[in-house]
Amino acid sequence: MKKQILIAAAALVASAAPAFAHLDPTLHGSLTAGLLHPFFGADHVLAMLAVGLWAGEIGGRARWAVPATFVATMAVGFALAVIGVGLLFVEPTILASVIALGLMVAIAVRLCAAKAAAIVAIFALFHGHAHGGELGAASAWSFAAGFIIATALLHVAGMVFGMALARRSGGASLARLLGGITALAGAALMLG
Repeated sequence: MKKQILIAAAALVASAAPAFAHLDPTLHGSLTAGLLHPFFGADHVLAMLAVGLWAGEIGGRARWAVPATFVATMAVGFALAVIGVGLLFVEPTILASVIALGLMVAIAVRLCAAKAAAIVAIFALFHGHAHGGELGAASAWSFAAGFIIATALLHVAGMVFGMALARRSGGASLARLLGGITALAGAALMLG
């Protein structure tokens, strides 16, 4: 079972391709483009799954507070981009989030819900800003609804996976391994 989980995780990491992160909303519709957008960028997929995995690892209130904070702050970042407020170093911060969140999982950092939420909020602002910057011809609010739903689903997937690992013998080690793989993938994206 462990091999199957590891193979599935490696396949997910390998299949995400940032080159396909931009869907034409005129062809796909704004809501659909927003729903699909986060799934076509390795940086987004890895960071969102890591948020959920880390929240599941921490447990307690963090299980819901950390992903909810990410989603809410991401919406703020999106709104800032839509109204024209710029942020510096958006893409490097997004790539740093993949590394940092992967490391949080890899070394099993246990913080209270408020501190963990504060960390993900910083990264979420930049992720949301990037989505707003990639809006193109999409209707802002339909596109936003789509990527917010998709992000929440990725968080839930990571959280459920993390909770399942926590219940299995050796699951904590596998979660840490996945965190390390995530951090390494983030470094590869940064260097690539």
